[in-house]
Amino acid sequence: MSAGATGVGSLPGGDAREAAKTVTGSFEEFPYLAELPARGPGADMIGRSLGLLVDMYAHVEPSGWRISDRPGRDSKRARSWLGEDLDALEEFTQGYTGKLKVQAVGPWTLAAALELHGGEAMLQDPGACRDLAGSLAEGLREHLADVRKRIPGADVVLQLDEPSLTAVLLGRVRSASGYRTYRAVDRQVVEGALRDLFAVHDGEVVVHSCAPEVPFALLRRAGATGVSFDFSLLTEREDDAIGEAVEGGTKLFAGVVPGTDAPLSDPGGSVMGVRTLWRRLGLAPGTLAESVVVTPSCGLAGASPAYARAVQAHCVRAARSLADNPE
Repeated sequence: MSAGATGVGSLPGGDAREAAKTVTGSFEEFPYLAELPARGPGADMIGRSLGLLVDMYAHVEPSGWRISDRPGRDSKRARSWLGEDLDALEEFTQGYTGKLKVQAVGPWTLAAALELHGGEAMLQDPGACRDLAGSLAEGLREHLADVRKRIPGADVVLQLDEPSLTAVLLGRVRSASGYRTYRAVDRQVVEGALRDLFAVHDGEVVVHSCAPEVPFALLRRAGATGVSFDFSLLTEREDDAIGEAVEGGTKLFAGVVPGTDAPLSDPGGSVMGVRTLWRRLGLAPGTLAESVVVTPSCGLAGASPAYARAVQAHCVRAARSLADNPE
């Protein structure tokens, strides 16, 4: 049983076919739908997910994405690029059977990033947050159905990117002026919205955050089957939550390789920390391969194309090393 490896989401460059070719060539057993933010607004993580919304629209202002009354150029562009990326992935996954990951931004990071008409974040308006989560759920349902139709042999894994989740829970999201922060959102409200959204997909749902203090226990309660995180940001404070997650069957998507150009150690060295964590938690080494998926620490949009290719190949070798030598 080999420990899997996959990417997080973004890649450098702007060529959809080149990206699909790289991803399917690197991760033969667990490819993903790449995002190419270098193309401009609408190809970025937030814009791409806003393009998925149903009956809700957004446009670009100098300060970022803002809610609109009707569809405009920016949301149309987001949809068109997503279509291009799906066409390319479909071309390179003819006859493919196995896991395939698609990513979208989760409702709380979207609410922290999307501005209301007055310029404040949607996060401050509970009713608007509920509408946003509902619109995202509808859009994801359609998107997932489209992916299944295009790549019928795929076992689709849905990844929701929630890098702002911890800031939302702790009241650390800054207001438009930057002088104050929005009030923390109640944990049960956060958990409930995530649970409802996870329910749109009957397969695996992974939540990704490359911020510190990932709320592992909350994500598990909400029904996430996996958590994707930057391994270098873990502290021993999270040991109990991680131990419980693994014992409860949650998969760890461990971001062990730097997302921007850096010297790469040998593949075994990259997963040494994972083996150490297992020993510290007293978990059986034999469970490593089925519990851990090796990934870069975050998206690769800021990497050079050569490094992005090298990192993806490196993740596959590191996963193999983990499976072959769990001790």
